[in-house]
Amino acid sequence: MAAVGPSADVQLLDLLGASQLFHGVEREVLAEVVARAREQRAEADRAVFTEGEPAAWFCVVVTGRLKLTQLGLDGTEVILRFVGPGEAAAALAVFEGAVYPATAWAERGTRTLLWSRETMQALLRAHPALALNALELVSGRLREVQERFRELATERVAQRIARALLRLVRQAGRKVEGGVLIDMPLSRQDLAAMTGTTLFTVSRVLSEWESQGIVESARERVVVKRPHGLVALAEDLPPSQPGDDRQ
Repeated sequence: MAAVGPSADVQLLDLLGASQLFHGVEREVLAEVVARAREQRAEADRAVFTEGEPAAWFCVVVTGRLKLTQLGLDGTEVILRFVGPGEAAAALAVFEGAVYPATAWAERGTRTLLWSRETMQALLRAHPALALNALELVSGRLREVQERFRELATERVAQRIARALLRLVRQAGRKVEGGVLIDMPLSRQDLAAMTGTTLFTVSRVLSEWESQGIVESARERVVVKRPHGLVALAEDLPPSQPGDDRQ
């Protein structure tokens, strides 16, 4: 890992300033925070941190993406979420005695900034706005976990798949001709691991939605053609018609 220079580039400060963790933090403070970070460039499919290990580093993605996974009791991998540019991972590293709750797998070209627990605790004590943002970040992740548990316990598989796709649209959606592309590699196995189901079930559900003109999927690629139709599926509402989705 390499230390970040004292004069962080403008694009980096802009990226971090727009993120949830650093929202509203003064530019001078943001430059100080970045100067105290260490930079890491991860190779594809390399674990940046591993589930169960002592949480020593707080992490923010600059470029690329991390995939956070957990292993179930039966050894099945579950995808918790994807972490993209400007987003934080390993927020529990600010607490003494914490362990990483998940393993973070890097995509090719992923660049992260890392702060040790001691450094991040000192920054939070010195800058109340940053501390408040960190608290909101941790509480938001807790609500997200609770929502995922509720989905698994109460919703049909098709609803869970629809909700997962909508989350990814919000995180990585990009308008293209004919719909909204989830602008990241996304396999059907990934969707199965995100929603607690099987590859066969995901393939069957996506094939059905393709026949209805709601989505278009290929190898590691999904385009949502009718977002309102997907929302109706997620909320278990009466299905919308193709003409209902007006851009």
